[in-house]
Amino acid sequence: MSEITTIGLDLAKHVFQVHGIDAQGTTVLRKRLRRGQVLAFFSRIPRCVVGLEACATAHYWARELGALGHEVRLMPAQYVKAYIKRNKHDAADAEAICEAVERPTMRFVPVKTAEQQATALLHRGREQLVRSVAALERQLLAWHKTNPVSQRLASIPGIGPIIATAIATTVADPKVFRSGREFAAWLGLVPRQNSTGGKTRLGGITKRGNRYLRRLLINGASANLLRSKATKADPWVIGLRRRRPPLVVAVALANKTARIAWAVMLREKEYQPRAVAA
Repeated sequence: MSEITTIGLDLAKHVFQVHGIDAQGTTVLRKRLRRGQVLAFFSRIPRCVVGLEACATAHYWARELGALGHEVRLMPAQYVKAYIKRNKHDAADAEAICEAVERPTMRFVPVKTAEQQATALLHRGREQLVRSVAALERQLLAWHKTNPVSQRLASIPGIGPIIATAIATTVADPKVFRSGREFAAWLGLVPRQNSTGGKTRLGGITKRGNRYLRRLLINGASANLLRSKATKADPWVIGLRRRRPPLVVAVALANKTARIAWAVMLREKEYQPRAVAA
C-alpha cells in the first residue's frame, strides 16, 4: 500500500468513516472505525493531513489527533458539501472531506482549546437562560396586569412589575404583620442590635426572612437612587448620602420602600407620597 498523505475523517456518534489518499491522489484506504478504535488506528500510521468537518466534537478529535503528530484541519461543513459526488452517506462524506481539505482556496477553522470550548458552552447556557427568563418575565407581566394588589404596589417608586408580583404572591395577607417595620424586619432589612453594658449598638441588617424579596427591594432601591430625580432631591436621602456609604443608603431606602408596600397592601390604595405613612 502506498503511503497515506491525506485522510478525510467523517465523525459520527459510534462509527467513523476514514478515506485516505496518497501523494498522487489515489485512494489507498477506506475504513470504518468504532469510536474506541480511532486513536489507536491513527497512532499506527505515519504523520499525515487529517480533514474534519468543524463541529463541537471535531475540536476534541483535532486536539487528540494533533497530539499524535498529525496535521489536523477543520473546515465549515457547508464548504465540504460541494465536493460530495454521489448520494450522501458516510463513505461519500469522508471522500468529500478528503478532497476538500486539499483545496488551496479552502477556508479552515482554528482548533479550539478545551478551555475555550468550555467557556463557549457557558455562553450558550447563559443565552438559553436569558431566553427562558425573558419568557417568564412576560408571564409575570401578564399576571401583574390582572392583579390589583400587584398594580398598586407598582405605583411605589423603586417597585416595578417584577418586585410587585413577587411581593403580591409572597404576602398573602398584610394583616399578619403589625406594622410596616415588622414587615421590613421579616425581610431582614432592619439593623441588627447588640446590647452590651446597657448600651445598644446597631450593626448591619439582620438578613433574615425572605432573601429573594430583600434582594429585589435593595436592587430596586439602588436603581431608584440612580435614576429618580425626585428620590435624589429627597432631603432624607440627601442627608443619608452625606453620612453613609451608597449601599447603606440603598438598604435604608429598601427598608422604607418595604414599609410603604405594607401600608399600600393594608389600605388597598395606590401610593400617595404624602398620604401614606411608612
